[in-house]
Amino acid sequence: MLNMVFLTNSWLTSFNQPGLCITMAMLLHYFLLAAFAWMCLESVHFYLALVKVFNVYVPKYILKCCIAGWGIPAIVITLVVIINKDFYGNGSLSESHPYSNFCWIQDNTVFYISVVAYFFLMFLMNTGMFITVLLQIHSVKTRTQKTSRFWKR
Repeated sequence: MLNMVFLTNSWLTSFNQPGLCITMAMLLHYFLLAAFAWMCLESVHFYLALVKVFNVYVPKYILKCCIAGWGIPAIVITLVVIINKDFYGNGSLSESHPYSNFCWIQDNTVFYISVVAYFFLMFLMNTGMFITVLLQIHSVKTRTQKTSRFWKR
C-alpha cells in the first residue's frame, strides 16, 4: 500500500483538491509508519524465535502484533491530525518545476518528530534485538565447543 500511495500521490495532487491531498498525505504517512512498525515487530519475532525458544506462548500473538503494527501508526497520525490537519498538504519541491507537487507533511518539526524520531526508535529496537540474538548465538556456540572438547578428552 505504501508503494501504491506513493506512486499515485503526484497524479492525485494534480487535481488540486485539498481534501484529497490531505488524505493522500495521511495515507502515505500512515503506511510508512506501519512499514517501520512491522519491521520492528519482525525483530521481536526474531528475538522470540531465537532467544526465548522454549516455553514462549503469547496468547493471541497475531492479534497483538496486528494491533501494534497497525495501531501505533494510527495513533501517531491521529495525534498529528488532532493537533492541526494543515500539517498535511501539497508542497511543491520548486517553483521552476510546477509538476513536482507532492502531498506530504508540510511542517519540518512534525516531520522530524513523527517520521524521523519514530524511525530512530524502531531502529534502536531492531539494533537491540539484533545484538541480543547475536550474543545468544555466540553463547550457544561457545557452550557447544566447550562440551565437544570435554567429550573429546
